[in-house]
Amino acid sequence: MSRGRLSGDEVVQTLSALASPHRLRVVAALAGGRNYVSQLARDLCMSRRLLQMHLQRLEVAGLVTSTLELSDDGKAMKYYEVAPFDVRLTPAVIAAAAPTLPDKDKDEKK
Repeated sequence: MSRGRLSGDEVVQTLSALASPHRLRVVAALAGGRNYVSQLARDLCMSRRLLQMHLQRLEVAGLVTSTLELSDDGKAMKYYEVAPFDVRLTPAVIAAAAPTLPDKDKDEKK
């Protein structure tokens, strides 16, 4: 996800997605290679429902990707893997992104 200049919303979304210890563990587990939801849930000692919530948040932020595949016995399995990303947070990145954030005062006056 090294896309050059990030908008303010993209910075907030990325940091928000990584601000959870659960999501950090998910990314760490997937750094070793792609995995399907049920196995990942077992590996992380997390319910599939909770895991899927965290995976969805990471996917929306562009930090993981998913593919739906059929197993040999015809069962649908959703695999996730880490998307290539490089998050560099510096004062210059924040200064460039801040002007693109929605103006809270203008939004409240509408």
